[in-house]
Amino acid sequence: MPHQGEILQEAIKNSGISITRIVEELGITRPTIYRKFKDDTLDANFVKSIGQIIGHDFSHDFTIAEQSSLPFVTPIARSSVTHNVTHRVTPAQNPDSDPSKQLLALQTKYIALLEAYNELLLKVYGPK
Repeated sequence: MPHQGEILQEAIKNSGISITRIVEELGITRPTIYRKFKDDTLDANFVKSIGQIIGHDFSHDFTIAEQSSLPFVTPIARSSVTHNVTHRVTPAQNPDSDPSKQLLALQTKYIALLEAYNELLLKVYGPK
């Protein structure tokens, strides 16, 4: 049975989206993502980020035992996070088409990242 890194690699391959685009959007290097492909278990936020970029829901790809270790698969977290982020992420049509569209896409990603960061802060430190 393939481990999480292999599942991630296969999903990226099937998406047709280049590794270069993924690492640029994540702000990591190519060697880093290739190391992740070899990992048995992956960070849930990393998997979720990849899923958003390639438009793939990884909650269907992991077994029940693996899902229990991935917080983004739980119904409570998934409904709030997925609902808030999914409708804002726009698929990139042509990156060179229009600078205002590029700016809007970057703004959308930035806002989604800030919201995810705020959720993480609330989980770690709790409300004030």
